[in-house]
Amino acid sequence: MSEGNTSFSFHANGKLLLTGEYLVLDGALALALPARYGQTLKVTNNEIEGLHWTSYGKDGKAWFEALFNLPDFAVLSHSDQEIAQRLQDILLKIRLQNPDFLTKEKSLEAQTHLEFPREWGLGTSSTLMYLLAQWAGIDAFQLLAQTMGGSGYDIACAGRSRPLFYQIKNGQPFSQSINFDPDFKEHLYFVYLGKKQNSREGIARYRSRQADKKKCIDKATQLTKAFIKAKDLKTLEQIINEHENLISDLLDLPKAKDLYFPDFWGSIKSLGAWGGDFVLASSHKTHTETKDYFRQKGFNTCLSYNEFSF
Repeated sequence: MSEGNTSFSFHANGKLLLTGEYLVLDGALALALPARYGQTLKVTNNEIEGLHWTSYGKDGKAWFEALFNLPDFAVLSHSDQEIAQRLQDILLKIRLQNPDFLTKEKSLEAQTHLEFPREWGLGTSSTLMYLLAQWAGIDAFQLLAQTMGGSGYDIACAGRSRPLFYQIKNGQPFSQSINFDPDFKEHLYFVYLGKKQNSREGIARYRSRQADKKKCIDKATQLTKAFIKAKDLKTLEQIINEHENLISDLLDLPKAKDLYFPDFWGSIKSLGAWGGDFVLASSHKTHTETKDYFRQKGFNTCLSYNEFSF
């Protein structure tokens, strides 16, 4: 990129993992859903020397700001040292793939704008990885592996707008857009629990469990395939319940329905890090009845499938 009139932007979609959580790390086939909410990166020329970085939340307010020296990415100022050092590390890792990244530029303004509340856990970090990789012209999966780690399904979702199969085959990410458009999708909801989980801690717990992982991986793959083939809500609920039992037994953790919604008439499925941000809920009752149930339980964010996805 030359030092001329620089002005461009990239967009990345958020995500949720509908099936295969944890086991996707070891080769299980998973079903992932890109969100209509994402994050944008805008880069323009700036009068201040260096890379001036500002991250804005959904409310339009800046939640992080830093100034990096160019071309060495030394942190000159910041609003949060930990975040600044993490971002500096990512920028330096980008240089490993693209040694020319920001070596000639002297003054740039980079702004990120979130379209969802940070606490929702839809991929503030993973969308950033994708955006930076787009900017630098590098492999986003490789960048993720060198920094945050994880399965990479969120990277696959960032550039897609349709549901997708995701699987790690021989250590490499594989993804395929699929047709998942069931007649009963108006009976599916995403409920925000507001109990953010640390994905790394969840993965560490999974890694520490002594279980027949091969058997569990095969079962999760079967359930993922069955999930997209379900012809009616009752069948899907049976698959959800089986999947919850599988992961509950594997992790030795209670199911979200038992913890929070024991009297709910439909099925509840944890998504991603267990006990964390969102759950999938199935309901044969009306939108009003369903959303009222969760509101009375203290969970005010209940998005229908169509509100969440493309």
